[in-house]
Amino acid sequence: MERSKKKRRYDETLVAVVLILVLIGLVVLYSTSAYNGRVKFHDAFYYLKKQGFATGIGLLGMVIVSRIDYHRWAVLAIPGYLAAIALSVAVMLFGDEYNGSKRWLSLGPVSFQPSEFAKVAVILFLACLISRFARKMDRFRTLLLMLLPVLPIAGLVGASNLSTAIIILGIAVVLIFAASPKYSPFIWMGSAGVAFMAVFLAMESYRLERLAIWRNPENYEKGYQTLQGLYAIGSGGLFGRGLGNSVQKLGFLPEAQNDMIFSIICEELGLVGAGIIICLFLLLIWRFFVTAVRAPDLLGALIAAGAMAHMMIQVILNIAVVTNSIPNTGITLPFISYGGTSVVFLLLEIGLVLNVSSLVE
Repeated sequence: MERSKKKRRYDETLVAVVLILVLIGLVVLYSTSAYNGRVKFHDAFYYLKKQGFATGIGLLGMVIVSRIDYHRWAVLAIPGYLAAIALSVAVMLFGDEYNGSKRWLSLGPVSFQPSEFAKVAVILFLACLISRFARKMDRFRTLLLMLLPVLPIAGLVGASNLSTAIIILGIAVVLIFAASPKYSPFIWMGSAGVAFMAVFLAMESYRLERLAIWRNPENYEKGYQTLQGLYAIGSGGLFGRGLGNSVQKLGFLPEAQNDMIFSIICEELGLVGAGIIICLFLLLIWRFFVTAVRAPDLLGALIAAGAMAHMMIQVILNIAVVTNSIPNTGITLPFISYGGTSVVFLLLEIGLVLNVSSLVE
C-alpha cells in the first residue's frame, strides 16, 4: 500500500509553478486588457471573464487527465493525429479570419484554434510512434520516417500560422533527438530545415517584408506595433511603473493583451518583474526535464520531453519577438497571453506530464 501511494505522488513543484503562472496570467491579463475591454465591449472584465472560464475548464481537464494512466492515451494517438490534419484543412476552407490571419474555427458560439490541439496531438502521436520503433532509432532512415508524418500538419498549419508550424517542427525534432543515440544526422536535418525555411519565406512576398520590418521597423507602417512594444519595455526600467500604470496599453500598443503582453509586463513590473516570470518558466521547463529523466518508460519520457520542448520554444519565440530579436511571428506567451484555446490545451498537456510524474518511483 505504501509503495502504491508513493507511485501516485505528483510533482508538487510542477503543480505550484503552473498555478502561480496561471494566477499571474489572470492578474496581468486584467491589467493589460481592462482599457480595451471598456473601449470595445463596455466591460473592463470582458477578457478576464473569458480567460477565467477557459482556465477553469483547463484546470478541471488537467486534474482529470493527471489521474488517467498515460498509457491509455496511446490508442488515441492515431485518431488524434488524423483529427489534427482534418481540423487544419477545415481552417483553410472554413476558418474565421482575424487581423488578416485565418486561424480559428467556429462551432456555434464557440471559437477555437485547431493549431493548439495539433501541438498536443503531435506530442502524443510521435511519443507513441518513436516508442514503437525505439530499437531502430539509430538508423537515419528511421529518423526521417519519424519526421515524415509531422510535415503535413506543419505545412497545413504553416499556411496561415508560421510560428506554430515552427513550434510543431521543433517539438518533433526534440523528440526524435531525445530517442536517437546518434547526433550527426541532426546536422543534415538542421541544414535541410534552414533550406526549407529559406524557400518557404521566399514563396510569399509578405514574409520577406517581415524581415525588412524586423531590420528597420521605424521605416514601415507595419513596424508600429514592434516600436510601441519596445517603447513599453524601455519605459519600464528596473522596477516598472507599477501594476496597472502602463501607458502603452491605452490604445498605443495594438492588441496588447495578446502576443505583446510581455512588453506590458516589462513596462508595469520592470526588469525585475519580467525576470521573475522568466525564472518561473525556467523552473517549469526544469521540472519537465526532471520528469522526462525519471519517467518509468520511454513513452512517459517522450511525453514530458515534448511538453518541455513546446514550452521552451514558445516562450523563447514570444520573448524574442517582443524584444525584436527575431521577426514578428505572432505567438502567445503561455498562460499569460489572452487565448482560451491555448490555456485549455496547455493545462491538458500539464495533466499528461503530471500523470507521468505520479508513476515515478
